[in-house]
Amino acid sequence: MGRTPETVIIGAGQAGLATSYWLTQAGVEHQILERRDSLGGAFQDRWDGFYMNTPNLALGLPGMPYSGEEPDAFIPRIAAVNLFRKYAEVINAPVRTGVEVTRLAAAADGFTIETSLGHLQARNVVLATGAYQVPKLPAAAGNLPQNVFQLHTHEYRNPQQLPDGAVLIVGTGQSGGQIAEELHAAGREVHLAVSTCPEAPRRYRGHDLIYWLLEVGKHGPDYGINALTREGLPSPAARFACNPLLSGTDGGHNIHLRELGRRGMHLHGHLENIDDGVITFTDDLPERLATVESTFTQRSGRAIEAYIAAAGIEAPEQPPEPEDDWLPAEPAKLNLAEANITSVLWATGYKLDLSFIDMPVLDEWGYPRHSRGVMELPGLYTVGLPWLTRHYSSIVGGVGLDAEYVAGRIAGA
Repeated sequence: MGRTPETVIIGAGQAGLATSYWLTQAGVEHQILERRDSLGGAFQDRWDGFYMNTPNLALGLPGMPYSGEEPDAFIPRIAAVNLFRKYAEVINAPVRTGVEVTRLAAAADGFTIETSLGHLQARNVVLATGAYQVPKLPAAAGNLPQNVFQLHTHEYRNPQQLPDGAVLIVGTGQSGGQIAEELHAAGREVHLAVSTCPEAPRRYRGHDLIYWLLEVGKHGPDYGINALTREGLPSPAARFACNPLLSGTDGGHNIHLRELGRRGMHLHGHLENIDDGVITFTDDLPERLATVESTFTQRSGRAIEAYIAAAGIEAPEQPPEPEDDWLPAEPAKLNLAEANITSVLWATGYKLDLSFIDMPVLDEWGYPRHSRGVMELPGLYTVGLPWLTRHYSSIVGGVGLDAEYVAGRIAGA
């Protein structure tokens, strides 16, 4: 692959590009390796009707702040892809696309990086691959009848992709909720196996919710509010918890599962088993809905309120959520053929995959062991993972702060 600079960044999504910006500012020569043939990150893998869940006001990147006239609007998938392509041009990022890293190992003076185009050496390596590489499929997926079309939301593109008939969506995170609305609007009968991803208000105390999450993450610790920092997590598993159930479509809105039910979608508990074309769901749907509706208030909402009070911020009061005790009357078992369910969409998220790393630097969860992105092995760094330092560490508007710190450590090494 020719001469390689001392520092290599693996991944050219928002984390890799933001790190590149700060390294350039520090005068550190570097190169970015991107496995995809084109820039645009994981947004290239989303469905046709996808909209960013992050409002424009939070799409600023280091060296390219948002300066448009619609801070509270949301951009579609192709605009998100183009945003990162433009950013790479603006910062003159030294990216090589179409290069997949297959092995990363320690060497005498740094690291050996084996790739699809050969191998190279680097003294410093920054892992910026993100956390959404490999779709998660439950074991039950192997028990579906062969005549039922199934795919992960990673492969979903539009309603026309699915055969005629009803659709079962397993999981009610952001993707599951948004695709459910899209399919319902297209005239499809939709069944939902409800997970415990929290509902949240799109607008909160006069701002988009993402605005407050960024503000509390950045400035909350100054007031002793650490709920949205890594140190405030209840357990390591919480690093992989669902994001709030929100949508950027139609100008942005929150998604209320009971309301989806009232609109004609069928709500079920957690998918427990598939046997001979019959699906069994847990019978805890009332408890699940209660959890979904209360989690935001108990954690993020409480942190935002504490921050507003501590910082003396004037913000309009949030109207109370109206009480809603509506419950569906769906059976615990569902015969796919009788319900005319011809498709199953697995909205079961992604898993972190850093299996190319041939060094003992990951914890039991497969997550890098680090302190503010500086890993235990000298010269190895990571940026852009959920909860790297704060709630916002993996989103566009927040990744730059962690990238700046890591670049500074590299420059000062």
